[in-house]
Amino acid sequence: MAWMMLIVAGLLEIVGVIGIKRVSEQNNWTNNLILIGGFIASFSLLVRAIESIPLSTAYAVWTGIGSVGAAVVGMMFFKESKTPVRLFCIMGVIGCVIGLRLVE
Repeated sequence: MAWMMLIVAGLLEIVGVIGIKRVSEQNNWTNNLILIGGFIASFSLLVRAIESIPLSTAYAVWTGIGSVGAAVVGMMFFKESKTPVRLFCIMGVIGCVIGLRLVE
């Protein structure tokens, strides 16, 4: 259950990051709600997950999900570059997150 909370926390971090981008483009209540709500929900689930998962593993997985998710969202919706080196690095982060789960 803790791992599921951690994964959802990472996905909600992506929602918060999308909120940051939206606020930077248009600062309104809706975009601020996406930003703040995404991060509050994400942090809340992260705290719950850390009760069962070691801090170092949980934090690394959480930031990995957020980093990869933000990069993918940026490429898909905000016209960020999709160079082979960037995609390779994203795959490296995914590999490290999976590795942390396997050795946890």
